[in-house]
Amino acid sequence: MTSVINVNLPEQSYEIAIAPSSLDQLGEQMASLKLGKKALLVSNPTILKHFGERAIASLTSAGFEVASCTLPPGERYKTLNSIQKLYDIALENRLERSSTMVALGGGVIGDMTGFAAATWLRGINVVQVPTTLLAMVDSAIGGKTGVNHPHGKNLIGAFHQPRLVLIDPDVLKTLPMREFRAGMAEVIKYGVIWDAELFAQLEASKRLDQLRYVKPELIKNILTHSCQAKADVVGKDEKEGGLRAILNYGHTIGHAVESLTGYRLVNHGEAVAIGMVAAGQIAVDLGLWQKKDTERQNALIQKTGLPTQLPSGLDIEEIIQTLQLDKKVKAGKVRFVLPTEIGVVTVTDEVPSDIIRQVLQEM
Repeated sequence: MTSVINVNLPEQSYEIAIAPSSLDQLGEQMASLKLGKKALLVSNPTILKHFGERAIASLTSAGFEVASCTLPPGERYKTLNSIQKLYDIALENRLERSSTMVALGGGVIGDMTGFAAATWLRGINVVQVPTTLLAMVDSAIGGKTGVNHPHGKNLIGAFHQPRLVLIDPDVLKTLPMREFRAGMAEVIKYGVIWDAELFAQLEASKRLDQLRYVKPELIKNILTHSCQAKADVVGKDEKEGGLRAILNYGHTIGHAVESLTGYRLVNHGEAVAIGMVAAGQIAVDLGLWQKKDTERQNALIQKTGLPTQLPSGLDIEEIIQTLQLDKKVKAGKVRFVLPTEIGVVTVTDEVPSDIIRQVLQEM
């Protein structure tokens, strides 16, 4: 299983390389891009323990001078304080404009490393080496970087495309079950918004809640179909002027749930799953989507072991207020991505608050 998917952009196109054991080719792949010799590997302690030695060995054997930065795991550490630590190590190691930050980890590490690379010396190279399913299929691709503000997710950030995304499916074997399920939320998202064939393949699988129950052929299709979908959308709309907004399916309410639970109770994928259930019902209530299709979506979410109900104790009015802080709000109106059929969605800001409130109350 070796696949290369191109992300075609006007200024800086790049490749998503998917291959088993490709972590050992990291240095070789980066050297072929003629990057500067200084590299800063950014990770968290758990990932560094599993894969740090291999990544560093690959980089040094290809002639790179490697420094490393370890940041604590978890969405609640995705802050400017963590970025400051990264800047300090970049300064200490005299990273230059030709240097590269290498993100070895999940979405949190990828987002922070990308943001640090976007802003250090007004922009240096970044290479994404995702180690979670969620990062592989979504956050490592497309150049969205950022950190959270106490009042909202990813409110501070920049678009900064990687020079390379290197995906080694073998690393998923060390992924905790909960993190695997979180990644499946984004995979289901692609099925609903873009790829009806992928959706059908997921439906045909008996179990999706643990990696060991998912056939290797389906894992290959999950990675290639999801990455291709993201590459297609980003290639058409790099900075979310229009089409790219569809990638936020489930994220509008999902981000509010994450923020209001302090990024501790539910992870990103779980929040997106809840958000998709809500968005699907909103689409049904507005007459955009058939009830049988939302039932198919919800059954698939349940098959992955992801939540379909709001965490207990959340205040509905607080959720509605938090939606106003979403990055996608335009002229005070919240934009929702809503499905019209499996594989097709629309973006609208004409969702009455009473419908949002009613859907949330029923969850």
